[in-house]
Amino acid sequence: MIGVDVGGTFTDVVAISGGEIVTVKVPTVVGRTEEGVLAGAREAGVGDAGIFNHASTQGLNAIITRRLPKIGFLTTLGHRDMLDGGRVYRPAAGLTDPHWRRSFGDAGRPLVPRYLRRGIRERVSADGTVVIPLDEDHARTQLRVLKRCGVQGIAVCLVNSYVDGKHESRLRELVAEELGTVPCSISSDVSPLAKEYARASTTVIDACMRIIYGHYTERLQDGLHESGFRGSINYANCAAQLAPVEAAMERPFEIVFAGPAAGTMASRHFGGGIGVAQIICADVGGTSCDFSVITDGRSTTNTTFELEHDLSVNALSTEIRSIGAGGGSVVGVDAGGAITVGPASAGSDPGPASYGRGGTVPTTTDTFLLMGVLDPGDFAAGRLKLDRALAREAFDRLDTALPFEQRVRFAFRMAVNNIAEGVVNTGVRHGIDTRDFALMAFGAAGPMLLPAVLDIVNCAECIVPPHPGLFSALGLVSSDQVFSASRTAYIELAPAATETIGDLFAEMETKLRERLGFAQHEVRITRSFDGYLAGQSWETPFVPAPPGPIDTAAVEEMVWNFHDTYQARTGNRFEALGVEAVTFRVQAIVPVSKVSYPMAPAARTRPPVPRRRREVRYLAERPIEAPEYERSDLHQDDEIRGPAIVRESLSTTFIVPGQVMKVGRYGELRIRNTA
Repeated sequence: MIGVDVGGTFTDVVAISGGEIVTVKVPTVVGRTEEGVLAGAREAGVGDAGIFNHASTQGLNAIITRRLPKIGFLTTLGHRDMLDGGRVYRPAAGLTDPHWRRSFGDAGRPLVPRYLRRGIRERVSADGTVVIPLDEDHARTQLRVLKRCGVQGIAVCLVNSYVDGKHESRLRELVAEELGTVPCSISSDVSPLAKEYARASTTVIDACMRIIYGHYTERLQDGLHESGFRGSINYANCAAQLAPVEAAMERPFEIVFAGPAAGTMASRHFGGGIGVAQIICADVGGTSCDFSVITDGRSTTNTTFELEHDLSVNALSTEIRSIGAGGGSVVGVDAGGAITVGPASAGSDPGPASYGRGGTVPTTTDTFLLMGVLDPGDFAAGRLKLDRALAREAFDRLDTALPFEQRVRFAFRMAVNNIAEGVVNTGVRHGIDTRDFALMAFGAAGPMLLPAVLDIVNCAECIVPPHPGLFSALGLVSSDQVFSASRTAYIELAPAATETIGDLFAEMETKLRERLGFAQHEVRITRSFDGYLAGQSWETPFVPAPPGPIDTAAVEEMVWNFHDTYQARTGNRFEALGVEAVTFRVQAIVPVSKVSYPMAPAARTRPPVPRRRREVRYLAERPIEAPEYERSDLHQDDEIRGPAIVRESLSTTFIVPGQVMKVGRYGELRIRNTA
């Protein structure tokens, strides 16, 4: 079983074989992503694997850089500018800025330029009544214009087509007649949900991803076959749920942004194994720190997400918030001469000054190198040598009157404080008491920064899982296959609605079972709905719905479940108000094999022996001595008091003074404050 997480700089590969976890990290080949994937997979022994699970940010990167195929957009006449207007609201930073513009608007970098957005004469009302029949001659004329423009795909989103998609289906037939085999996505298939703009943007993303991932998937499958792989390929969606590659390519918009959610899935699976159900996940890489929350063993899932401000996608996604804090965060000076860290990043090219690749600004990595925490000769599994002199020169160039020692010390404190602020904001956003939650520290820089956060934020402990530098890739071998369906229908939850609700659930479940082809006992079906109180505008998502026939008792249970869910999320309960369902959802869950973490060596009577001792500078007024351990040398129940350093191939854990670390049964490092 192999999991692959394709990032913008590196591709992480984990292989599970014979109870052992093999990790491989290779550079991502920009423009030919599959080459890096195949190189890492071969090194991990893909020919002997039976399952290949894949996640990538390739789609997101294509959207951010606008390296997109040329797409045509068809909509109801008079509505082609919905992709320019979005939902007509600004971010907080743009409220008082007269120059602010949407990044994807016609004044910026549109996904589909206005000349490729064509209106078609037709109209269906909100109740499904055909007000204006589809004008096929007019549609053919517009399609011929798009053909002359050389479009590579078509996205279709007609007003109210979520109620009746016949016009869209006919347009898809006309696309085939006029443009041949050009891929065509229609919103009534892609996202049959209310709210025109989100449905339109989702359909455009689907059309783009259908082309991008279509070509990529062909090359990946051919390369894996040449490497001797004969097993099944799964793609992860934006909630790190798996689907066979054929099923995933039927709804490619769901895999546009799969990588970050895998870390949350890995935390959830590993947390279940060690008995920790309340977790704040912190994935600290080179540029950003991604936060997510697991409550009672469940992650927070959203029904939509944004790729850029107001660029919406109607897909299930793990709720993740990012801040500009990572190993590459730039150390600077503000107008008052004080040290700042981030949110700007040196990235991987040129990278931190100590990389020796032309970077001249100091970063968090340079900070920890000068402190003595990082080993200059064994960074990134020995693939990169760090130059302490270049890091020193970068700090010396800072325009501040502070002495060198304080520059480094304050850079360390600011880097830690930035992440601590992110943890606090995450707790406030989710309404949780951080004292009841553990910090799961992963990503290459997570174990280096997160333990120090415990001195600022009152979390229960900081846990460094096995293989933290590739932990997100382990999330891809920690998930089930999940297939989803959803339909919009505005229905008041009352006894008169039992038949309509039952028919909706039955129709979606039948289609999912036909699509899967699995035996009944292999699939677990779950139901839920999004609803709101009478008079509200925003829905409460994922309210549980009962299995079986929908009768009066079942509808009453749905109402009661809504009030319970609403109270859990808002702290309020309004049983006197009626409840209206907006979107009905069904999930088919197919259990698959998951990673089992090997046990750490059994406990021993003697304490662990450090490989060497290092001088840690600038943490206090005077240098302090810290023992340095190799993680592979540690046994269960070993205890180490800070300051101390624990090294492994792709990460370094830094335990600050006043903390104690204890090794868990799977080799996890559990760090707590002693006071």
